[in-house]
Amino acid sequence: MRQVRHHLSPAAFAAVLFALSWGALPGSLVAQWPPLTMPEASPAASVSQTVGVTEIEIDYSRPQVKGRTVWGDLVPYDQVWRAGANTNTRITVSTPVEVAGKALAAGTYGLHMIPTTEEWTVIFSRDAERWGSFGYDDKADALRIGVIPTAGPLTEMLSYSFEQVTGDSAEIVLNWEKLRIGIPVKVDTKSSTVAALRRDLTGLPQFFWQPWNAAANYCINNEVNLEEAAAWVERSLGMNSNFINNKTKSKLLRLQGDAAGADAVLASALGSATEQEMNQHGYELLGEGKADEAIAVFRRIVKDHPQSWNAQDSLGEGLAAAGTTAEAVAAYKKALAMAPEIQRSRIEGVLARLAARKP
Repeated sequence: MRQVRHHLSPAAFAAVLFALSWGALPGSLVAQWPPLTMPEASPAASVSQTVGVTEIEIDYSRPQVKGRTVWGDLVPYDQVWRAGANTNTRITVSTPVEVAGKALAAGTYGLHMIPTTEEWTVIFSRDAERWGSFGYDDKADALRIGVIPTAGPLTEMLSYSFEQVTGDSAEIVLNWEKLRIGIPVKVDTKSSTVAALRRDLTGLPQFFWQPWNAAANYCINNEVNLEEAAAWVERSLGMNSNFINNKTKSKLLRLQGDAAGADAVLASALGSATEQEMNQHGYELLGEGKADEAIAVFRRIVKDHPQSWNAQDSLGEGLAAAGTTAEAVAAYKKALAMAPEIQRSRIEGVLARLAARKP
């Protein structure tokens, strides 16, 4: 058998073993050690939240109280703190936001704080890769805000969370020990969405009529960017003129004050609508509180599709919503006679409820 020889003398090899036991090897040799899997004293964590179309993500490490005095001791007052452990806490916002009413551009920032016995300073630094707050330089500050800490639930391990989330705002909350720090964030969801739509429509979606129509519809429903929405719906119509995008154009014209033009476009488009498209249109009218208009649409579907149980079912729902109980019962009975087995128990239940109504 071939003998494997060490390149070190026996004495030198013994010295290496001794150094290994005491962790005294030079960095070049220590770097060759294979990594070991061990629990971190302050484990890494990440939390994220979508607000509108804005992604907000926080990456941090979670120190523990472990019976220590945290504020004013473990975390000194009046000194910059990494707002966590290990590397500085990092926060990423995918679109421009407002933090406590102040503008912050999209990007990744180092999150630092200066605790005091009263108002704290929260710092967003363009330098997002510090080890802790060592070497922190205020010249890299992108934003500073003041916040007032409040009492919070006992939290052994530091945590970040998002609370009071709406379509255009959220509160970033740090809880640790018995203290709560809330940071209000607001986003301009309409502007951010329009910007995202413009970006999307330069990619693959530009080759289909549906995305242009959907983008125009968003603007119309939110009454924003109407001039560009008009161009988008025309682009959709140029690719495939149909009931759906003509209805979008009708909505836009009505919003712009041209009711006659809106009615003419919609009336012309109704002839090309499928049963499903007409049915959806009727329910949209019903949802807008326009029961009479919805019933007129449902009656037209029944006329055009007399063998459709769903047409009778929808007409019954519209009539019931308008309080026309007798006609609603008649429509539901016709629907029941044609409906598939899976729908019959539901329709029977509706008829029972209608029968219980007072005349």
